[in-house]
Amino acid sequence: MSDTTYLAEGSRTAIRPFTLADADEFTARSRESRELHRPWLFPPADPDTYAAYATVLIEDPAKAGFLVCERHGGEGAADGAVAGFININNIVIGGFRCGALGYGAFAHATGRGLMAEGLGLVLRYAFGPLGLHRLEANIQPGNKASLALVRRAGFRLEGFSPDFLFIDGGWRDHERWAITADMR
Repeated sequence: MSDTTYLAEGSRTAIRPFTLADADEFTARSRESRELHRPWLFPPADPDTYAAYATVLIEDPAKAGFLVCERHGGEGAADGAVAGFININNIVIGGFRCGALGYGAFAHATGRGLMAEGLGLVLRYAFGPLGLHRLEANIQPGNKASLALVRRAGFRLEGFSPDFLFIDGGWRDHERWAITADMR
């Protein structure tokens, strides 16, 4: 754990920004979770890739990256252990005030509701201090865990986009889900 300054806290999780000092823990968790993430997600698994990834999240004003951390330790985890990550990409301000979510849980934290609580904290932060009105999540139809997460958080299904994103060597279909500040 490199920083304990949380942006928002829940009963079991808290969110904080990415730092470059998180490389060792993040990449170790990513390598441990490779089977869980494939074929949906490819988070950085080595220090150089992590540094490039985190630097963009830290410096680009059109992105906001959050680490979901366990509070008080849990099931053998140290207090502050990284359970997953939630990023808001393509942030547009002005009349749109929207961003696109990307996220992933690490294997040790799955099935415990930590990401659901963490997503709730990110939504509160996005619709509060960040001043956003709308968040979108584009999810491959076969990614049942991701679909369940946004459903639980109150997102609504808005459509289907064939060949929407290039992932793992091919164009993948996605369902489009969204939530607005007034839906919370």
